[in-house]
Amino acid sequence: MMRSLYSGVSGLKVHQTKMDVIGNNIANVNTIGFKASRVTFNEVMYQTTQNATGSNPETGAGGTNAMQIGLGTTVGSIYTDVTAEGSNQRTDNPFDMKLSGESFFIVQSGGMNYFTKVGAFTQDDAGNLVTQSGQKLMGWGLDENGNIKKDLVTPIQIETPENKYMPPEATSKAYLSGNIDKMAEGIASDGITVSYTIYDKQGYAYTVKMNLKQDAAKKEEYTLSVTDVLDSNNKSIVGTGTGDTAVALDPTDAKVVYDASSGNFVSAGGTGKTSVTLKLTNTAKNFNDDGISMDFSKTTMYASSNKTTLAAYAGDSDGAGKGKKVGEFTQVSIGTDGKIVATYDNGDTKLLGQIAVAQFDNPAGLEKIGDNLYQTTMNSGDFDGIGQDPTAGGGKLSSAVLEMSNVDLSNEFTEMITTQRGFQANSRIITTSDTLLEELVNLKR
Repeated sequence: MMRSLYSGVSGLKVHQTKMDVIGNNIANVNTIGFKASRVTFNEVMYQTTQNATGSNPETGAGGTNAMQIGLGTTVGSIYTDVTAEGSNQRTDNPFDMKLSGESFFIVQSGGMNYFTKVGAFTQDDAGNLVTQSGQKLMGWGLDENGNIKKDLVTPIQIETPENKYMPPEATSKAYLSGNIDKMAEGIASDGITVSYTIYDKQGYAYTVKMNLKQDAAKKEEYTLSVTDVLDSNNKSIVGTGTGDTAVALDPTDAKVVYDASSGNFVSAGGTGKTSVTLKLTNTAKNFNDDGISMDFSKTTMYASSNKTTLAAYAGDSDGAGKGKKVGEFTQVSIGTDGKIVATYDNGDTKLLGQIAVAQFDNPAGLEKIGDNLYQTTMNSGDFDGIGQDPTAGGGKLSSAVLEMSNVDLSNEFTEMITTQRGFQANSRIITTSDTLLEELVNLKR
């Protein structure tokens, strides 16, 4: 039989394999995170019919080259281009993520770690971030101080029972700002009424109503009193009965004093002091134990057309000690470094963990196992079980974005044409060789 027949058969086989790869690439042109593959061919061992010879000075004969006949072709490699990035697809879903660079998300199933470029994650009933096939996204948790603990990767959890709420905080500070015009109407008889909202230890809100009444003899001095404390239903909680709240000022005879000539603030609650403490006590002991320190140093007593602009606020001027209601989970954000931060409706934020990624010495050496997953091989390098920050090596993580397939359709169609022609040409080798054999058989006629 003719060797060309088998060379043609080998050509048909490899071109069929290449067509299978091209077909798979095109089929996955819209598969998120898909990485295209390409095929290379190698020539098969040659049959040597005459070895090479060197020149012979004694006889004057020249050297001759070896005579070899090739035996066809075979598939040399099927290479997956895992480092070429696909285009971005915006989704506005914070759990859709894209990794730039050669990093892979780490996911776990059945206690085994796998790797993927597909960042389309959702939450399961336990709050875990999972892939579309149910593998858990892995990363780093927190230490006892709330900092990222870069240890062996663990499942990333978002809306767990302990993350759904943030504890309330009782108000411990308040401040007043604005101006008092000592000539304002009714300031000596009725005084100036201001109010502000506070929170107790359980996160319940109350309105504190206060009054500053001008001293009839010394117009630069004002006596402070608390007129009422109302709950969220606008009902007074002040009283002496069971469950009622007792209200007191420290010092009891609290006076706010201004400079008679300049109108600048001088003191509140005594010489050299700037604040008066409001103490709220009841049997539940649900208010701040040390009371609420009310700062008057930002107030003035200037002429202002017989008007006052005095106002009271919870917290200090920087917002510290303001108090907070119970915080309910509202949303989550994921940074370029993979850190996951929860936001609550009381203004609090909480670091929940950090997504870790894996990098390999030879990412093309990873083995595809389906469901957009890869596993390590002897030629890819091992995973250390800890991983790296997504920004390592100049990479980054983009949230609310998915990576599309990196299949280049123009290249795939071009390869399809050359593959078809290669297959066609190899089939001609077989038919032509068959014609030669037919002529040989006809010699016996």
